[in-house]
Amino acid sequence: MSRQHAADTAPPGAHRTSGAAGTTRTTEASRATGVQEADALSIGRRIRHFRTQAGLTLGQLGEKVGRAPSQISVMENGKREPGLGQLRALAEALGVTADDLLDPEPVDARQALELEVERNQRSPLYTSLHLPRVRAKSLPQDALAAIAGLQRQLADAMRRRAATPEEARRVNRNLRERMRRQGNHFPELEKVAGEVLARIGYTGGPLSQRQTAAVADDLGYSLHYVSDLPASTRAVADTAHRRLYLSHEDVTGHDPRSHVLTALASHILGHETPADYEEFLTQRVEANYLAAALLMPESAAVPMLQAAKKNRSISIEELRDLFGVSYETSAHRFTNLATAHLGLPVHFMKVHSSGTIHKAYSNDGLPFPTDPMGAVEGQFACKRFTSRTVHRVADRFSPYFQYTDTPNGTYWCTARVLPGGEFSISVGVPFAHVGWFEGRETAKRSRSECPDPDCCRRPPAELAERWEDSSWPSARTHASLLAAVPPGVFPGVDTTEVYAFLDRHAPE
Repeated sequence: MSRQHAADTAPPGAHRTSGAAGTTRTTEASRATGVQEADALSIGRRIRHFRTQAGLTLGQLGEKVGRAPSQISVMENGKREPGLGQLRALAEALGVTADDLLDPEPVDARQALELEVERNQRSPLYTSLHLPRVRAKSLPQDALAAIAGLQRQLADAMRRRAATPEEARRVNRNLRERMRRQGNHFPELEKVAGEVLARIGYTGGPLSQRQTAAVADDLGYSLHYVSDLPASTRAVADTAHRRLYLSHEDVTGHDPRSHVLTALASHILGHETPADYEEFLTQRVEANYLAAALLMPESAAVPMLQAAKKNRSISIEELRDLFGVSYETSAHRFTNLATAHLGLPVHFMKVHSSGTIHKAYSNDGLPFPTDPMGAVEGQFACKRFTSRTVHRVADRFSPYFQYTDTPNGTYWCTARVLPGGEFSISVGVPFAHVGWFEGRETAKRSRSECPDPDCCRRPPAELAERWEDSSWPSARTHASLLAAVPPGVFPGVDTTEVYAFLDRHAPE
C-alpha cells in the first residue's frame, strides 16, 4: 500500500547551505527527486578513492596540483571543499573528469558506510552527546556497519521522543494553518469517500449500520466486538487475518458506526506506520475526516445545505438529525463544507467547562488566544465567547445563540453543551453572513476585548490589591499537561497489550 504523506506545511522555495564541511547542499529540484548533491565529504572521499586507485601518495598528488600534502588531506577528509579551479586540476591529475569527483554516489558499499558514519558524527545530535569521534576509514567494515546501525536507531529514538507538548503544539498549529488555507476542505478525501460509497451502493440518506459493515466487507475485513479490547485503543486491526476488533460498548454507544469507519479509514487511505508525531497526527486528521465524509456524504449534505442557505435556515441541528450523527460530528462536517460549497467563512471551537480550548478552527478572523508558538489548544477561551457562556445556561436541550463583539468585528455563534457537560461545541460566522442561519434573531449579546488581559484574565485592580498577597490556590492541573506526549509509534497505545490481545483472538 502506498503511504498517505502529510502535506508539507513549510513555505516552498530553494535552499542551499554553504561553507560548513560535511553538510549536504540541497536545491529545490534535489528535494523533489530525493537525490543528494555532492558535499565536501563525498568529494573528498572520491578524491581519496581515485588517488588510491592511481597509486599516488598525498605528496605526489600535491606536487601535481601545486598543493601541500596536508592541504590534500584536509580536502580528502571533507574539511574543505575545493574550488572549481582546484577541482579541475585534481581531476586532470587523477585522470578523471570533474563530474567524476562531483558525483554524490558512493563508489562502493564501504564508502557508503564511511560517509554515513562521518555525516552522523558531524550532526548536532551526535555533537550534543559529547561522544568521541571515530576514524571511519580505519575501521573494519563490520564495525562500520554496526556503528551506522546504532546511529540510525539513536536518531529514530530521538525523533520519537520529540513528541513533547511543544512538538504537539507545533504540529497542531501547522495542521490548523493547512486547514485554514484549504477552507478545511480536502477534495482528495471527498473523492475517496465517494468512491467507497459508490462501491457499496449508497444512494442517499443516513449511512446505515448495514452499509457501514459493507464498507468493512469491501476492504475484506470482518468485524468482531469483544469485551477485552486494550484500554488504550478504540479499535485494533489484525491485518494478517483481516479482522477488526471493537469494544462491545460501541454497540450501545450513541453512534457505533463512527469507530468502525474511523478505524477502517486508515486502511482505505493506505496509511503506513507513521514516521513521526506529525505524520501520526496528520493520519488521524485524515481518518476522522474520511469517516465524517462517509457518514455525511458530500453528495447528500451539500444540496441540503445549499437549500437551507437559500431558505435562510442553516442549522447544525438539522444537519445532525438528517444524517443521524452527533452534534460534534455535524459541526465538524459543516466546517468542511461551508467555505468550499456555501462561500461562508466559519470558526469552530470545542471548549472544556474550565475554559480550556480542546480543538479550534477558524478562517473567519475570530481572535483565538495563542501561546508564543502560535498554538491555540490548551489556551483559555474568552469568558465572553459563546463557547464559555453556553456552559452557564440552564437549558441544555435547546440551541443557544449569541452575538459577540470582538476587536476583529462582530461574530454570531450557535453552541451546545455535549452530553456529560464537560465540553461545549460552538460554530459561528462573521456578522455579515449571519443572515443565512436560524437563530440570527437572538437578542443575546456579549463583548470581548481578548486578547487584552483586562477583558477577562486580569482581575480588577481592587480585588488584586486585596488578595494577591493573601491567596494560595491549589491548582487542579492534569498531570498530562506537564508530561510529554506518550511515547510509541502510535502515541499512548500499549503495544504489549495490543499484541497479547491479537494473540488471544487470532483464528486457529
